[in-house]
Amino acid sequence: MKSFLAKILAFFVKKNIDNWANNPVKTQQKVFESLIAKAQNTQFGKDHHFSQIKTYADYAKRVPIRDYEGLKPYIQRVIDGQEDVLWQGKPLYFAKTSGTTSGVKYIPITRQSMPYHVEAARNAILCYINETQKASLVNGKMIFLQGSPILQEKNGIKVGRLSGISAHYVPKYLQKNRLPSWETNCIDDWELKVDKIVEETIAQNMSIISGIPSWVQMYFEKLVNASHKTIGELFPNFQLFIYGGVNYEPYRSRFESLIGRKVDSIELFPASEGFFAFQDSQKEEGMLLLLNSGIFYEFVKADEIFLENPRRYTIAEVEVGVNYALIVSTNAGLWAYNIGDTIQFVSTQPYRIIVSGRIKHFISAFGEHVIAKEVEQALREAIQDTDIQVNEFSVAPQVSPADRELPYHEWFIEFEQTPDDLLAFATKIDQSLQEQNVYYYDLRQGNILQQLKITPIKKDGFAQYMKSVGKLGGQNKLPRLSNDRILVEKLLSVVTK
Repeated sequence: MKSFLAKILAFFVKKNIDNWANNPVKTQQKVFESLIAKAQNTQFGKDHHFSQIKTYADYAKRVPIRDYEGLKPYIQRVIDGQEDVLWQGKPLYFAKTSGTTSGVKYIPITRQSMPYHVEAARNAILCYINETQKASLVNGKMIFLQGSPILQEKNGIKVGRLSGISAHYVPKYLQKNRLPSWETNCIDDWELKVDKIVEETIAQNMSIISGIPSWVQMYFEKLVNASHKTIGELFPNFQLFIYGGVNYEPYRSRFESLIGRKVDSIELFPASEGFFAFQDSQKEEGMLLLLNSGIFYEFVKADEIFLENPRRYTIAEVEVGVNYALIVSTNAGLWAYNIGDTIQFVSTQPYRIIVSGRIKHFISAFGEHVIAKEVEQALREAIQDTDIQVNEFSVAPQVSPADRELPYHEWFIEFEQTPDDLLAFATKIDQSLQEQNVYYYDLRQGNILQQLKITPIKKDGFAQYMKSVGKLGGQNKLPRLSNDRILVEKLLSVVTK
């Protein structure tokens, strides 16, 4: 009965999605007008003369692009207990996140914005069901590896990690299917938590597993070690892996080895600032940008984002293949807010995107501006049609190598088994980077850079590093790229102890 009803619901949800996806400009205009109207009497709205805003051009003139530091004076007033500052009333929650430059960040989530987080996660699964007609997965057990749902409080506003907040919104009809138990979910120590999750799930009929790939991989490895079976043998009805936060492709070969077969996957693009996109098709590339979810989008070309007045583009003006910084205005009270992620459109009918990296996560020590999408694709091409499995990796520049060598990019890779010929493997990656990035190509051909080098990292080395900096598990992600060697020097000091 549950799977039958899921198919019916999936049909109607997909029909509604198609309605707004086929009218993107009109949909975004309605969202824009609604946001401006509802925030007119807030302190931010008064300071920026929302009552006089009639068009998007008016808005762009009055509201500059800000990051967290730029919006922080308003957020601090909300934290202090003031109402009607960024949005009507007070937020329901603050999603607590770790910033690279701002320390701890408190991102507001309101009564109007929270339902869209829940709805988007549900609709991603329903789109999958509608397309594949594989509805039996709703009868099995589901798990989402997430942070603790225990919340604190600041002046009447609950505070916690987004994934922990979301745990309070699991629909009643799924609560019997959901694992782990509430008690296990509340464990802070990640290694202890995963061990308890293994105990609770090893004998269950798991059909959906969700989480950041690196932490799900840890869970899978512990299951395999405990059961001496592949994940596919342990969970014969495991049909769907749902992930977000990082690209799955570098992990795919290792996952398929642990599972013992291929499993369908859905990519999500959730953030504390909003749920921006999800993969709506197994046949098409990219994730559907959610244009009808209380979020108005602007886009700035990534190489212009640090200009004083960069050109801002709306959904009607974007182009496929261009690297854009994502700017959002939301019904949680964020206004022209730079979330720090970069995206590229792979389609404009409908608008589908891929996440290409982070504004501050790149290598351009020599003017090459290599981004996450490029290193991930290079690695994927290098391991294609091989038995090589990569557990984790990060890349940093080596600006001043010893013995008067030319500088180079250094790749720190944790292999399941180290390749027999590391030099040949490095050559494949290097050639792919040259093909993708013309600046890197010029530096290599001009003998400014030498071929990249690979430094193997011992098994679980990256997990040890993340633990040493207090970011083991949950929604924490390892940066793929650094423009300096701070991260990798700390990594090396940990793994060589």
